[in-house]
Amino acid sequence: MANSANELPTIVDPAVKLVRDERGLALVGDGMELRCDLARMLPRIKPGKLQHELLVKAAKVKGATAPRAIDATAGFGEDALLLAAAGFDVQLYEADPVIAALLADGLERAAADAQLAPFVARMHLTQGDSVAALRTLTNANCEQPDSEDSAAGELSAIQQPAYLATSEREAAGAPAPTAAPDVIYLDPMFPARQKSAAVKKKFQLLHHLESPCANEEELLLAAIAANPRKVIIKRPIKGPLLAGIKPSYSISGKAVRYDCITPASIKL
Repeated sequence: MANSANELPTIVDPAVKLVRDERGLALVGDGMELRCDLARMLPRIKPGKLQHELLVKAAKVKGATAPRAIDATAGFGEDALLLAAAGFDVQLYEADPVIAALLADGLERAAADAQLAPFVARMHLTQGDSVAALRTLTNANCEQPDSEDSAAGELSAIQQPAYLATSEREAAGAPAPTAAPDVIYLDPMFPARQKSAAVKKKFQLLHHLESPCANEEELLLAAIAANPRKVIIKRPIKGPLLAGIKPSYSISGKAVRYDCITPASIKL
C-alpha cells in the first residue's frame, strides 16, 4: 500500500525534514540524508552467516517450532530482521513517529525484494509506546480463564497512522499480542549526543528528533513482567547493566554484548 506524503509525521526542528523520492522516504538535513535500507543486511542473513550473529545465538529458545519475539525498541528494524530471518515472528514497536515512518517505508521496499520478502512478512510494526503494550500483555496473561472474552475486548486493534500502512494487516490495525512471546528484545542504545568518530555522521540527524525514552528501568521491568522465556538487552561492551539488574548470562562481542534475563529464574 502506498504511503501518503501528506500524512507524514511533523518534525519540530526546522533543521531536518522528511523527503520522499524514487528511493523512498529519507530524513534530510545538514547536507545529509538518512533512510532505512534493510537490503544492506543481506550479507548478514545469508546461510552460514546468520547463525554466527550474536543476537541470533542469544535468542535461541529450545523446543519452539514457531518462535515469537517482541522488539520493544525497533529503530530501523535491523535487529528485528535478524530475528525474523532466524525464524521468529516479530512484533516491532517504535515510539518515535519519524523513525517509525522511515522504518515503515523501509519495510515496504524490502517486501518488494525477493530475498527479503519472506523475512519481512514476519515483521509487524506498531508506532507507539512499547511499555504500554507490554503492560497490556501482562494484564492479559493475568486474566482468569472465565474472563477471556473480557480480556479480548480490552485488547482492541491498535489503529495506526496511514503512513505506517505497509499491508492490509497494518492498515486494518495490528491486534495487540495476547500471549507471552518467547523473546522480548530491548536496544536502548542511542548514538551519543556529542559528535564522535564512533557515531556515523548521518546518524547525528536523529539528534534533531525527540530524545529516546530515558526511563530504561520502566521498560525493562515491563518486559520482565510480561513473562517471556527470556529478555535480551543490547548494551555497549563496557556499558553498565540496564537498571542495575544482573542478567542470567551474557553473550559478548568486540563492541556490544547481549545481556539475557530469564524472568522465571530471577527475583526483583
